[in-house]
Amino acid sequence: MFLADPPSTCLSSTVHYMVCEAGFEMKASYAVSSVICSTGEIDWGFIAKQVQYGEQDSTLDYIKSVRSLGPLCESIHLHLKSLTVEQFENQFVMWLQWTNCSEIFLEMFDTVRSPCDAAVALSLMKLTSCLERALGDVFLLIGKDCPFLLRDLLASQELVSIFGQPVMDILKVFIGSPDGLNLRNILWHGFVSAEEIPVKYFSMLLFLTAGLGQLLNNYCLQTQSTLVHRPYVSFTNLKELHIFPDLNHKLLSLAGELVTKSNIVLKTMLPFWTAAITSFQQGRYADCVILLLPQLEGGLRVLFTAVNKCPSRLMTAESSSLYTTFDEILAKQLNNEEMNQLPIVLGESAMEFFWDFLNHQEGPRVRDHLSHGEIILSHFPREIANSMLSFSITLLCRFSQDDLAAIKDHEFLKLLMTCANNYCTKFHPITQLKKQILNCIKSITSWPDFPVVSEEQDKEMTGSGKDTAPCILLISDISSQLQPYLSVNVTLLGDPVNNLLTEKLLTELCSKHIHTLFCPRSVLEIIVVLRQISTQCHHVSCQVISVCETRYKQWINKSLRSRQRLNFLRMRRSIKFLSPVLQLVLILITLELVNIHTICKKTTFEYQQYLKFLKLILQYIENLATYTSPEKNKWDETMVLTHKSLIKIKTFVGRELMLVQLAETKNIISPHQNSVGLT
Repeated sequence: MFLADPPSTCLSSTVHYMVCEAGFEMKASYAVSSVICSTGEIDWGFIAKQVQYGEQDSTLDYIKSVRSLGPLCESIHLHLKSLTVEQFENQFVMWLQWTNCSEIFLEMFDTVRSPCDAAVALSLMKLTSCLERALGDVFLLIGKDCPFLLRDLLASQELVSIFGQPVMDILKVFIGSPDGLNLRNILWHGFVSAEEIPVKYFSMLLFLTAGLGQLLNNYCLQTQSTLVHRPYVSFTNLKELHIFPDLNHKLLSLAGELVTKSNIVLKTMLPFWTAAITSFQQGRYADCVILLLPQLEGGLRVLFTAVNKCPSRLMTAESSSLYTTFDEILAKQLNNEEMNQLPIVLGESAMEFFWDFLNHQEGPRVRDHLSHGEIILSHFPREIANSMLSFSITLLCRFSQDDLAAIKDHEFLKLLMTCANNYCTKFHPITQLKKQILNCIKSITSWPDFPVVSEEQDKEMTGSGKDTAPCILLISDISSQLQPYLSVNVTLLGDPVNNLLTEKLLTELCSKHIHTLFCPRSVLEIIVVLRQISTQCHHVSCQVISVCETRYKQWINKSLRSRQRLNFLRMRRSIKFLSPVLQLVLILITLELVNIHTICKKTTFEYQQYLKFLKLILQYIENLATYTSPEKNKWDETMVLTHKSLIKIKTFVGRELMLVQLAETKNIISPHQNSVGLT
């Protein structure tokens, strides 16, 4: 299945020529004084003279520009290499402060002096991500919505007006176009090997970044503006991201052996894998993942091209075609609409891991955040590095040569494999909805339980508002409508005391597996509305808790005025139906969630009617959130609103238009040993 004759490079002939040859064809040497003025400022005009354009228009000629810039890059590299760390710091670090990470650039300077193994590639990836982030901050000095892609950022008129067109053209030659050197993309997407990146291009970009700082300083002085840096992204839920056991020395040694034997690792890429493992051992977790991500993409591309029988896709594409990247590798279908075989080979657990860590909006989106410079590298969490490297080891093991039985049978490795094989998505919208539902019911079960009021207070309460019985009766009726779709041993009751049993029901429902990979658009649209309903339910619950606690203290302290006293009694009355109605809504949306894929059976008209019904529930809960807010305190109005909404819900359920009613199997909950009553 794998490549019988692995290529010596993943760069197409055109890209290989551009990166590895074009910049070395012209022989020339430039004095440092040609590029650095006596004031210490970089002479951008001299550099811009090396950029070449078409004869008939102003279109950049990338090949000629790389040829012309090649000798200048070499001269700048030799100059930087001749500097001591102290000299570099004195001359350049102040001009790198605009990036908001000058200390990282200072660390990168070691690469100029010692360009070994994967150091050049690692430094270039870090430099381009930091540079992109900083350029985005500069864009926002005069622009509004910063472009997501570096290519679009460099082409923006905002940056042209600040730095000038010649400067932006210079940057495009190095990192802004697939027609140029395109160093950022060929590195971050895992096409280029450690030996194919000339160190002089890294030195040049380091030099240019300092020059941009000088230009920006002049611009800010002239315009009296101040550069403001956007806040960095912080990873949350680190416990959820710590999936595998901590990697120990033995496992890392096994990983070193697997790398050399794996069918998805090209020999030219071995230095990256080795450097990633070493970085983890040294506690440089951001470096580990930066090195690892392109190699994971490259390794999957090897597998992708093998199982889909398209070996040409292993190479970089020309400017007229898209690269084969994670987006296509992990997609359901190929460009020709044929089924992508890779998800079948990888399996659902592996696919869910990749989608969780790379794609889902509420997941860590590790590659996006790192490649766009949105993370403080020194704060990168060990938990994510441990998970990424552990999962990579399991892939190396799965797709390795057959003579590794002794390694594959190692108990530590078996434990990693078990974790990988049992992985379930944590950040898919469906999983997020389950979390919301369970958090919401926990909130509802924590509502204050007020002491019994005195006889005098009871009389006052009796005359303080509307009767809650009609709402309770409707809740009971709707519960009876839903009863046939539960196990015979699970009974829905209209008793508001049993909220803990509701929590048990919802926990059981949410434990059911729901297929999440490649969900149809209609499923995701419905999930969005269900999540909005759940969010608003939780909001109502939190408001009720807050208002109850505040007002009850005031009641005890006798600090409520007459009108506030009556409002407090109305609130207490309303709680009698608000708790069960919120529980009913949660049960209803959870039953729909468990049967979510049934939505695909509905016609377009039926789908629109169903969506309208869910939005009706959403509107009701949103209004409930408004009425129960401390500012409004409209407790009688909540009863009127609830009664009208429950009638509509009862009618819709009675027409058997819900997803749970379309499901082929009823009794969706496994039977209990004992009958359970639920609110």
